[in-house]
Amino acid sequence: SLSALLINQPDNESLRTASESKDKHSNSLFGMGNPLLDICAIVDKDFLDKYTLKPNDQILAEDKHKELFEEIVKKFKVEYHAGGATQNSIKIAQWMIQQPHKVGTFFGCIGKDKFGEILKEKAKEAHIDAHYYEQDEEPTGTCAACITADNRSLVANLAAANCYKKEKHLDLEENWQLVEKAKVYYIAGFFLTVSLESILKVAKHASENNKLFCLNLSAPFICQFFKDNLMQVMPYVDVLFGNETEATAFAKEQEFETEDTKEIAKKAQALPKVNSKRHRIVVLTQGKDETVIASSDKVKTFPVLKIDPKDIVDTNGAGDAFVGGFLSELVQEKPLDQCVKAAHYAANVIIRRAGCTFPEKPDFK
Repeated sequence: SLSALLINQPDNESLRTASESKDKHSNSLFGMGNPLLDICAIVDKDFLDKYTLKPNDQILAEDKHKELFEEIVKKFKVEYHAGGATQNSIKIAQWMIQQPHKVGTFFGCIGKDKFGEILKEKAKEAHIDAHYYEQDEEPTGTCAACITADNRSLVANLAAANCYKKEKHLDLEENWQLVEKAKVYYIAGFFLTVSLESILKVAKHASENNKLFCLNLSAPFICQFFKDNLMQVMPYVDVLFGNETEATAFAKEQEFETEDTKEIAKKAQALPKVNSKRHRIVVLTQGKDETVIASSDKVKTFPVLKIDPKDIVDTNGAGDAFVGGFLSELVQEKPLDQCVKAAHYAANVIIRRAGCTFPEKPDFK
């Protein structure tokens, strides 16, 4: 059990239990979010111009992008990957852990279509236990990654991902049993725009059963336009992730009156918390600069792994990979510094490759 986790341990920054069990169990890590099928292809400038895309950008699809997803598949050689922020992190955690398979469970909504079938296949290949709510009103969410030289333009069409329904999926007995099996929960802030009630149900379960609930700020617009939803969930958050731009947006909305990452981490940690037996941990990344962590009233910094800029292929997915690495150790009840080490390692691997992809096995000690 994780009962001793983070309880009355202000000086011992360990995330392990008194028994120090290292068991890895299937379904011990639970994620819920927006599943997207990543469609990656090297395209030409004409294709970008046709859809008025910038070479390096991340946007949500509009009406004018409707044809883009079919055209990219017809015109270019495409690669498919199971994507979406939370699913990426669960996938990376599973990759870091390797055995047993299906340590990670993932819930989200897809369409009953070809892309949905590919997504199920890709999740299976990644050895994650994906249980999708399948509906036929909206097609499976997709994200086109249009690559030109070392730039990539991302166009996300949430579609079915927006249609997740608590009562149609999360509340079903066989699905809720999977939630109960988990001991660490992770949800990216993007899901706050889809199903706040689902997040709150999982967050309350974690809090009442003294398990770990982790949330990501995910994007400045979440901190700004979905502030009310975010702050309804915040009292249940044991581990809060974010990067420096999200942290700045969050601080502004919360009127912290500082842009200093360490100060923001401290103030975010001090926000009200339901399960007061354990301290909240705030983890803020800053790209190539050191990672800032506030835990048990202390703020520490951890330098990231050095990398030659010419070895960086694509920083897309680096944040998801960081979280995945962190979760892979967290679910094994390893100390905090080990969680950060794994996070930095995973992010370092991902930025050397196109998209959120990885070699067959990790080389992490």
